[in-house]
Amino acid sequence: MSLSREEVIHIAKLARLELSDNEIERYQQQLSSILEYADRLKELNTSQIPPTSSVLPARSRFRDDVPVESLPTDKLLKNAPQSEKDQFKVPPALEGPQ
Repeated sequence: MSLSREEVIHIAKLARLELSDNEIERYQQQLSSILEYADRLKELNTSQIPPTSSVLPARSRFRDDVPVESLPTDKLLKNAPQSEKDQFKVPPALEGPQ
């Protein structure tokens, strides 16, 4: 699948990128190569591969979900720059209307 120059310009516009003529030509070639490779991957027979297959053993992906005692609040807040009412106190992220 080969992308046209206009399609690359449209993609760049969606991504809010300003591309030079050289960049448009280079991206046209590169993106077309990527799409052609993806089309080749569609030809692979993956019917015998389970959707969650991995090269890692299953034990490395999961651990037992065991509840444990959490730290006491006073220890958690010990090194906090500021705290108030057993919570971290941080500056507001957004200032409201004055």
